[in-house]
Amino acid sequence: MSMKHVLAGAMALSLVGAGAALAPNAIHPAYAACDPGTYLDKTTADWAKRTMMHAGFTDVKVDQKGCDNVWHVIASKDGNRGRYAIQPGGKILPEGN
Repeated sequence: MSMKHVLAGAMALSLVGAGAALAPNAIHPAYAACDPGTYLDKTTADWAKRTMMHAGFTDVKVDQKGCDNVWHVIASKDGNRGRYAIQPGGKILPEGN
């Protein structure tokens, strides 16, 4: 293996690492961790945020979408901040401790 190949590989790895570091608050898609063949619906983080805001929640931070198509968010309502789950049909439930 030549020095040229070693340098090229090292540079590629550093660029991949830099890309991950630049997006620490990115929403992580569930499909990377789901079993093959798991059905994932077409709902998006924007849909989850709009659903929460339409229900009167503020300061909505979408966390992630699970393999069960449930969105997990952190939001405030009536001065209380908490974690919530949005089921595929749009029903919002508080998450347990």
